Formats: sequence, structure tokens, C-alpha cells
Amino acid sequence: MSLPVVDLGLNYEDDKVTITSFLSGFKGKTEEMTAGLADIHLDDTLPSETVGLKYMRQLQQIANREQEMLLIDLQDIEEEGLDDLLSRIENNTRRYTGLFCDVVDALMPVPTKDISEHDEVIDVILHQRRERNERMQGERSDGMQEGFPSHLLRRYNLYFKPLPDRTPMAVREVKGTHLGKLISVRGIVTRVSEVKPLLLVNAYTCDVCGSETFQEVSNKQFTPIQDCQNADECKKNGIRGTLHMQTRACRFAPFQEVKIQEMTDQVPVGHIPRSMTINLQGTLTRKLSPGDVVHLGGILLPVPYTGFQAVKAGLLTDTYLDTHYIHQLKKQYDDMEVTPAIERALWQLKNDPALYQKLAQSIAPEIYGHLDVKKALLLLLVGGVSKAMGDGMKIRGDLNICLMGDPGVAKSQLLKYISKVAPRGVYTTGKGSSGVGLTAAVMKDPVTDEMVLEGGALVLADNGICCIDEFDKMEESDRTAIHEVMEQQTISISKAGISTTLNARTSILAAANPLYGRYNTKVSPVENINLPAALLSRFDLLFLILDRPSRDDDERLAQHVTHVHMHNSHPRLEHETVDPVLIRHYIALARQRRPTVPRHVSSYVVETYVKLRKASKDDSENRKAHTYTSARTLLGVVRLAQALARLRFANTVEQADVDEALRLMEASKETLMEDEQREDGAGGDRSTASKVYRLIRDMFDKGKKGKKRRFVGKKRFGRGPDRERDMDVDADSDDEDEGMLSMVDVRARVLAAGFTEMDLMNTINEYEALEILMRAANGTKLQIINRT
Repeated sequence: MSLPVVDLGLNYEDDKVTITSFLSGFKGKTEEMTAGLADIHLDDTLPSETVGLKYMRQLQQIANREQEMLLIDLQDIEEEGLDDLLSRIENNTRRYTGLFCDVVDALMPVPTKDISEHDEVIDVILHQRRERNERMQGERSDGMQEGFPSHLLRRYNLYFKPLPDRTPMAVREVKGTHLGKLISVRGIVTRVSEVKPLLLVNAYTCDVCGSETFQEVSNKQFTPIQDCQNADECKKNGIRGTLHMQTRACRFAPFQEVKIQEMTDQVPVGHIPRSMTINLQGTLTRKLSPGDVVHLGGILLPVPYTGFQAVKAGLLTDTYLDTHYIHQLKKQYDDMEVTPAIERALWQLKNDPALYQKLAQSIAPEIYGHLDVKKALLLLLVGGVSKAMGDGMKIRGDLNICLMGDPGVAKSQLLKYISKVAPRGVYTTGKGSSGVGLTAAVMKDPVTDEMVLEGGALVLADNGICCIDEFDKMEESDRTAIHEVMEQQTISISKAGISTTLNARTSILAAANPLYGRYNTKVSPVENINLPAALLSRFDLLFLILDRPSRDDDERLAQHVTHVHMHNSHPRLEHETVDPVLIRHYIALARQRRPTVPRHVSSYVVETYVKLRKASKDDSENRKAHTYTSARTLLGVVRLAQALARLRFANTVEQADVDEALRLMEASKETLMEDEQREDGAGGDRSTASKVYRLIRDMFDKGKKGKKRRFVGKKRFGRGPDRERDMDVDADSDDEDEGMLSMVDVRARVLAAGFTEMDLMNTINEYEALEILMRAANGTKLQIINRT
């Protein structure tokens, strides 16, 4: 009894005819042809009849060994009105990939130029085999290609590009009904394996007759052929020749395995992100890096488990996506394509006199204020010029910035925005990151079972920006892991027998809170910041952002926030904001400049650095220093000035750029200075003696108020009509005489405020000379003589 046969009405031979007509006659759009003409050399290497034909032109380039990838755009098939063919391709993609390859092999033109310089080892072997077959088979022209598998002769990789109106799916939306179909998936790349050779055609040589035998491999496992299959020699003579594998004659293809994971906005509440295995072959390898957000088009295929996993899995199978098309959502600066519309917008932006202000206001416009911080972040995106010396020493050009301030000043929002705007931005938190997670971890490769290095956040942000939130919450042992990255921009690893150096050419953007959660004005800035000097010196800018109440500022902030909530957009600003895509293109052009520092600007930088060192020394003596001025500060000024010159598309740094860099360094301490001026009074003396005197004066004021409150109680002081002291009053009341304080209390209060005993004695001596303070009772009491 025969099995029933269902006639689906499919005729692959008719489809081949349709495919042949499509490939040989389709003409591309005008802009595609214009873009293609730029790659054509005017040396008559391409026939004139193929110039206007999109796919025939590509086939000619493949024949001339100038192109390896043939991408079939399904939108072209749709425009030709071949809807039935389009539907069959999407539902049975793997089968139609083979049909297209057969048609391409038949349509492949002869080379129009000498390609002998591109010959590989396999080309020489094929030429020798053809000559041998001609001698053995006579002059039969149909025997030229006989015995050679098609995979062995192809010099191209054929892929399908999905329709643009197909919405990419999340990983969890991929079902069993999609098996064998062309689908689009969106996700973030989490792991990328090394590129390995994948065997497509295995070649053998007989040890008796010398003939070649080929075996096409389509699965992970195959059984090698043992006996010779040549009917003219071994089988005819009854000899069982043994086949030996010839590696040089085999056909390999680059293979890479990638893991993608769902995006955070695709994960339902209470679930964890799902992942999917992606297989890349041929020219699509080395296109993805960990951290890339991509749209992938490919065929969902099942694959059975092998080895011990097959015993445990039983009837279950795994799935993977055989990738045909990759669309990067965030391209690198070097890979950005400039359209005529973007080029015109860039030209207008370049000639804008308020360019610097306009670009700075366009960074996170929904966040109110922080204009100087936004200017610094703009320079962070642009960066300075990296230098490589002849002896191998490198000077980094990337900027490092730390935002430290009170809670609620939008530090995390700024970090989130920068990580999204930057083409390669990684966002992480201090408590959620370990030293291994930031640098590199040793993992076992699931494909080869070898120990390999898995790059951490700093490696993923190579040539980008790494945003670290809650920087102060990190463990000290983990925080020291980024010291080498911030200056040398490399990561040295010696683990599990692997000793290597990884590139981490990244800018660090950190956000942290002061030691006590909020900034404590009673202690010095160094104690508030609570970061080691070795780490502080590696930051080019350290912004202290304090949240101080002010009626005008608070009112404007509230109006800004409520406007954003009501209209889902920022209020109208002084300058019209620039689109983030245009900002990325402008920065990409600006980063191509390499401005130099002329001699007169160099002298100005040297003089400025000497003044900064002197000011830093004075601040340290007055306990006001909040950063450490070192040679790295000098390099930071140069980097900021170079970034400003890049913004202007200038080839040299001007003195105004250095002044703006110094102004940003001063602006980073602006809120702290305003707080000190508010404490000292506008234009008041901010010396150590003045601060200690204000502490003593506050103690007198509080003591007077406390004395008035104690008078109201039931306890009475023995004073007569002439205010003479009653002898029955306790002797401890002597401490409460008007204008008297115990030196023990004064010393404890001053030391608790962060001052030294030497500061206290110098203050008392200074104000005694001014006849304001006076010591009494053998130096155990302190009295104010003249309150001013």
C-alpha cells in the first residue's frame, strides 16, 4: 500500500524560469544605480549591457572576484509583481536559497578581466583536475564540471533581505509555526564566539587510482567515506581502494555563533529575558559585537542535540536562526552614511554662530538646567586626540567625567541619555558590577569547550562611552579594576593560563553621591567626595552638583517638569534643539579632525598650569581643595581644548578653547563656591580663622537662647535687687555667665567641625589682638568682649 501523495501545485522548474527572468532583467532604482556607479572602475571591465541591471551587474563583479555577497532584496520581487514567488520564498526559504543558487550558477558570466592574481589553492587544484578529466574522458565538453559539487565551485554567498514592512519580533514571540520560514528578530548581542572554519565539502583521494571523491556535508556530524567510488578504475578492476582526506581540496566557510537576548522593553512584567542562538556564515561573520542592538533576518531551523545531551533531551530539539540579513540600529561613527539631506543640515549647523550653546542644550533637553554639565558631556562625546609615540607609549584622548552631587539632580538621567546617544554606549551600576564584570571573565566556549575571555562592560564600550552609575557604592577592590582603563586604556588579564591585554579605549562617565548621601558643608570637600586621589586624578572633570533651595530656581524647575509631564516634550528653549541623529553625524565628522596646539597656546597652557598648582596648594592649606591638581590636570585641559577645536572643525587649538576648558573646570566647583559664599556672606572673609570665630559666635548665640528658656522653668537663680549672686546657687551656674563659654566645649565643637587645635589657638590669638575675644579663669573660659 503506497502512501498518499498530496499535490501542492508546486513546480520548481517553473520557479527557476521565473527566477532567471527576474535576475537577468531587473533594473534597480536610479539612486541605487548612482551609488553603484561610484564603485565601478571605468576600464571596460563591466559590459555595458549589465550596468543598468542590478543583479547582473553584481554577478559580473562576483565573476571578476570583486564581490562575495549576493543579497536578494525581497522588495524587488514584490515590485515585480511576483507575489506567489515571494510567498513561497518566505515560507520555504532554505529550499529557494538552493534554487536561486542553481540559477545564479547558470547565469554566471565569464570574467571580463584577468583573475589569476586572485586564484586560491583550490583554483589550482580544480584546474589540474579539469586537465586530468579531459585526458581521461577525451574532449567531452560536458565532462568539465562532472564530479565537482556546486559548493566547491561557488565564490559567493547568497542571502535574502526581508521586506522592510515586516515588524521584527521579540525572541519569545518566535513559535514552532515559524520553522523553515524567513523571520525578523530584534535583540541585543550578549556573546560572540570566535570565527571557526565550517566544513561544506569534504575531499578524498584514492591511494590506488588517485581519483578524487567529494562529499557534501550538511549536518554537524557526518560519516567519512572509506572506499573509492571511481567506477572506471577501482570498481572495474575489483580493487577496494582506500580514501584519504585531503584538507587542501576541502571547502570551508567562516562560521560564527552568536547569542542574542531580548530587549528590556520586550520582557513582560515578572519574567526574565530569553535568548536565541544565531548562526553566521560567510561574509556575515565579524559583523556583530557584544552590546550591539540589531534586527536579524534569517531562517528558523531545528537542530537535534548531539552527544550526551541527546540522551538527556530525548525527543526534544534545539533551534537556531540561520542569518541572512543584519541591520545595525546603532552604527559606529566610521560606518555612518551621510545622505544629501543630512549633509545640508550639517552644513547649516556648522555655520551657526551659537553652535556650542545649541548642541549643549540639545543634550537631554527634558532635564532642566545643568548647562555647563551638558557642555562637558558634549565634549565627552567629541573627545580629544589620542597620540601614539614612536616607542609605543600612548596618550589617551578620551575624556573621563564624574558627576557627584545630592540626590535628585538628574545624574542618572544624564547617564542614560548619553549611553543611548553614543553609538557605542554601555550603562551599568556600581553595586551591580564586579571587577570581573567590568573587565573580563574566563568562560568555557560551548562550541569548542576551550577557555576563552568574555569581555565585560569596559571591553564592550571600546571606542565608546561606559556610564557607571552609583560609582560610590562600588566595592573598593572592584573600583581599582578600572584604574588601568582610565589612563592606559587597556586591560591586562592573567587567568586560567591566558595572559593577554585587551583594548578598552573608552570614556568613563561616572555618577556618585557624597559620603553622607548629601553634601555636608561641615566637613572638607575631600571628605565629602571620599574617593582616593589615584582615582580622582584620572577624571578630567569632577562636577559637584549641590541641591540648594532658591525660590527663583525652584519655580523655574517646577514649571519645566510640569510642562514635560503635560506635553510629553520639553518647553521651548532659547535655541532650537538638534535631533540626536544629526548630533551623531556632526560628532562623527568632528572626530575626524586632529587639531594641534600651536606654540603660543602651549606657552599659555604652561603658565595656566603653574597658576593652578599654586591655587591648589593654597586650597589644600585652607582645607578647601576638592580635586588634586597634577600633570593629568594639564593633559585634561589640552583634551578639553582639542574637543572644542574639533567642534569648530578647526585644525589648531586657540587660546579661547583653553579659556573655555578652564572655565568648565571652575564651573565644576561653582555650586560649592556659591554655598561657601552663602555661608560666609557675599564678599566676606573665608579664612580659617573667620570660620572658627563663626562657630564660637554660634555657640554664644545658642547659649543665650538656652539661658532664656531656662529662666522660664521652676528653677530660680538667687539674685537680689542689685543683681548680686545668692550664695545658695549651685557653683555650676558660673559656666552660664553672660559672654562666657567653657574652653572644653569650644575645643570639642571646633574639632568636630573638621578644624585642628592649632586653628583654634590661632583664631583666639588673632581675635584677642582685635579685642573681640578674651580668655578668663586661667584659660578655662572664653568670653566675647565686643560682639560685632
